[in-house]
Amino acid sequence: MYPRNSYFNIVTVSVVFSLGSGMAFSAAIPVTANTSIQNKFVEIAQASTQNQNQSEEIKRLNQEAIQLSRQNRFQDALQKLQTALVISTDTGDRSLEAATFNNIGRVYQQQGQFSQAAKSYLQALAINKELSLNEKTPGQAHIALGKTYSNLGYLYAIQNKPELAIFFYKGCVNNREKARLNPTALSVQQLDAYNLTVPQTYYALGEGLLKGDRVAEGQRIVDLIKVEELEGYLQNVKGNQRTVKGIEFTPTEKKIKQKADQTLDSAVVLGKELTKLRQISPEKRSPEQKQRIQQLVKTQQQMLDEFNNFINSPDVKAQVEQISRTARRQNLDLESLNEIRDNLAQLPKKSVLLYPLVLEDSLELVLVTPDSPPIHRTVAVKKENLQQTIVAFRQALENPSLDVKKPGRQLYDWLIKPIEKDLAQADTQTIIYAPDGQLRYISLAALHDGKQWLVQRYGLNHITAASLTNFNTPPSSNLRILAAAFTKGSYQVEVADRQQTFSGLPFAAKEVEYLVATVPETKKILDDAFSPEMTVPQMDDFTIVHLATHAAFVVGKPEDSFILFGNGERATLKDVATWSLPRVDLVVLSACETGVGGKLGNGEEILGFGYQMQKTGARSAIASLWTVDDGGTQALMSAFYALLPSGKLTKAEALRQAQIALITGNRSSPSQQQGRSNNLPIPVGDNLSHPYYWAPFILIGNGL
Repeated sequence: MYPRNSYFNIVTVSVVFSLGSGMAFSAAIPVTANTSIQNKFVEIAQASTQNQNQSEEIKRLNQEAIQLSRQNRFQDALQKLQTALVISTDTGDRSLEAATFNNIGRVYQQQGQFSQAAKSYLQALAINKELSLNEKTPGQAHIALGKTYSNLGYLYAIQNKPELAIFFYKGCVNNREKARLNPTALSVQQLDAYNLTVPQTYYALGEGLLKGDRVAEGQRIVDLIKVEELEGYLQNVKGNQRTVKGIEFTPTEKKIKQKADQTLDSAVVLGKELTKLRQISPEKRSPEQKQRIQQLVKTQQQMLDEFNNFINSPDVKAQVEQISRTARRQNLDLESLNEIRDNLAQLPKKSVLLYPLVLEDSLELVLVTPDSPPIHRTVAVKKENLQQTIVAFRQALENPSLDVKKPGRQLYDWLIKPIEKDLAQADTQTIIYAPDGQLRYISLAALHDGKQWLVQRYGLNHITAASLTNFNTPPSSNLRILAAAFTKGSYQVEVADRQQTFSGLPFAAKEVEYLVATVPETKKILDDAFSPEMTVPQMDDFTIVHLATHAAFVVGKPEDSFILFGNGERATLKDVATWSLPRVDLVVLSACETGVGGKLGNGEEILGFGYQMQKTGARSAIASLWTVDDGGTQALMSAFYALLPSGKLTKAEALRQAQIALITGNRSSPSQQQGRSNNLPIPVGDNLSHPYYWAPFILIGNGL
């Protein structure tokens, strides 16, 4: 039986609910005309508005307190934070309560009241732990939890307790790496005035581990630093099953972690009951409920105080001293490290992995080989001096009239000489290289040992990070090349805040014609036909995509870096990420440039290019670090493609042999030396031995 319409006049009340992220949504709710029900929804709407206003008030008080603390007005800052804490506990906004506790901790820390600071950070830690357990997919609460771990790490670092700092920094990294599987959460702005940024935390952990001679762990964090740098530049960089492992705790650290987890788990149980009670508005709480809230707060604080006392106890001091001893003996079985060793062992040429880490007062070198624990060498060079030499080397590389050997020798002494014996002992044939900072702007191939260039001794293969690279995926045996070129005309493009003219590359046409003649299954596209609309959809039909055109990797945002098509259109690094190239083995950009504008950044744009290419599914890329003489590029690329079809050389080795051919002027190829009669297409009489012509080209990704 249906009710008559006269009894139910349906109206719609639009209620706006505020989410914790600051977003709002409107819900249309059907309601009867009954006055009491309408009043109830009005109350809900008013309560929602009130909560939103209170959240804004908490944020305002925190932001004002942060400013006051920067002015050393600590008591004024604490007063505002205590007010914010009262409001957040009354409203039951746990995330803002945790953020406020973090800021209180920081103010105490700035005054040297370290015990009080630790207590406040632990309060924030307990709340964020509770919130993280409620997340079905790790996200904002895991990130907030990680940042609180970072605060505790910094607190112990400034008290000269490096092992405890490392322990808590690991907590930051591990929670962030869990959240990286849900990368949209990484870009949410945090309210807290944290001691260190996330990248600084990763670097601080890397520095602590390496200076503590804990090399196996140091290798792992140096690799994750690259992933975090990519996040800072590109944003929304998704992790994988390698990165989500974070960094392992040592057996001794696990004992401390077990105590921490027990404390936090107990605090979370109390916190859940506390949250439920605080959802009752203060004026409606019974005397028993008010008493229970006080009891829960006191008990939780006692638990956290006990953990704080435990951390500072003689027993833990003895344990952390044991951490140093056992870690230095490499008494670890890190799954990620073993995976890298296995990958290196499977490569056809004996390969090692080299990580430099640039710190303020030193250059830390980490070398991973298939057969031994990671090797660590510290080079005493200030970051400022290193960067000055990098700039001088880069300038000499870009000008064939300058002497490049002097700065090249200095960089060799810093980067390679300290590990020369280790390379020899490992019978190294290929160096897989993950450069750091401004080292990304220079060619490792052009380092000079006083007798020869480094490329004449070793094959070289760049990677973004080991945890993002598939080393051993074999290439397709059947070469199919899409060769596109911008050969005529010119376009005005804004680069690094100034207009720049990019003209067609006359030798690019010869480059493409050589490919057509050398590799039967080559399709060429020139100029106006070389457009994104015509080119991008067919890229995945080929194993190699060769783009003989301008590209610029500019310090700044990913939108500032681009590849120029023959019709004048551009694809930015963000656009490149949308390409789908799972069947492409190699993408070649034969006329790109980095460091545009004359001022070097930290090389994130080069790191970002390599990652975006990997993200498309392509296994590797060849790019140039500076714009090369058009004829020199044609000579090197022609030599490279003369060697590649034999199938006897990897991509990395074919590039190396082509570079050596330009250095020596020797036109005989390795296949000719084995009895076959084909010469490399090196112009007779041209002197292309200066690194300007051959050194800019680097291979990033899978070198097979």
